[in-house]
Amino acid sequence: MNTNKKRRLVLITFVYWFLLLYIMAALVFWFISLNSQNNKIMELKLGEVAKNDPLYQQKIDEIHDEQRRKSAQYIGEGATFFLLIVVGAVFVYRATRRQIKLSQQQENFMMAVTHELKTPIAVTQLNLETMLRRQLEDETRDKLIRHTLQEAERLNQLSSNILLAAQLDGGKYNTFKQEIDLSELTMEVLKAYSNRYPLRHITSLVEPEIYINGESLLLKMLLNNLVENALKYSPKDKQVRVELNREKDLVELKVVDEGIGIAADEKAKVFTKFYRVGNENTRKAHGTGLGLYLSKKIAQAHKAHIGVKDNQPQGSIFTVTFKADERK
Repeated sequence: MNTNKKRRLVLITFVYWFLLLYIMAALVFWFISLNSQNNKIMELKLGEVAKNDPLYQQKIDEIHDEQRRKSAQYIGEGATFFLLIVVGAVFVYRATRRQIKLSQQQENFMMAVTHELKTPIAVTQLNLETMLRRQLEDETRDKLIRHTLQEAERLNQLSSNILLAAQLDGGKYNTFKQEIDLSELTMEVLKAYSNRYPLRHITSLVEPEIYINGESLLLKMLLNNLVENALKYSPKDKQVRVELNREKDLVELKVVDEGIGIAADEKAKVFTKFYRVGNENTRKAHGTGLGLYLSKKIAQAHKAHIGVKDNQPQGSIFTVTFKADERK
């Protein structure tokens, strides 16, 4: 957040609290004034009652009762207004903070997306121009083609994530679930990643013929995002392992990395839309803050639970737990 925005936020916050305190002070002053006026009216009425009146005590009691009723009325009305003001102020303050936070996250998202779009386009353009202008050896040309395909796939995955996030948030995505061999789907994804990143150490422990009820496109995107996240935040010489097993009526999918890990207070936040640790201007790992958010959305669409815990001695373990499909 730049200096001008910080100053505006400080000014808005000051004006907000100043007006709130002014309203509350006016409410207290209103109560004191009305109650004082009520006491004066009571004193005037008491002064008008003749002491030799046979109903003197009865009239005195009625005046005191009326005074107490009025005081109770002022207290009740004042307390009600005070409570409404406090509740409204808290609601507005929290809503404003959420909006400011969302605005900041969206700003970071736009900066990240701009970088994510420009990088693969620039790399692809450079590689194609290099192949066009120079006579390259077969090995060098194949390496450039492979690199270009990787960037194209990265661009395709980014576009799919943005489109799916918009559809899910707008309630416009209709899922078509069917019986899926999750074991086969997992191996397909891992094979694709092994081809894209031949120098990375990607291993698997996948039980065969594990079936669940789901949509292959969404589940593939879930796997892509979790594996991509593990590769992104792991050193190139470290292993990324994908495990899939069935325990009774539950299916457990794990993506294990040996990367930088996630701080305890960040674990719940990483599944929030646009959320990324650090600042977009200083963060080294590319990304938009949509991958894990979509992973959680996809898991929820399949009535599955997704979570993250620490790997030992370092890294993270992302776990998705599905309900197994009972095959006939």
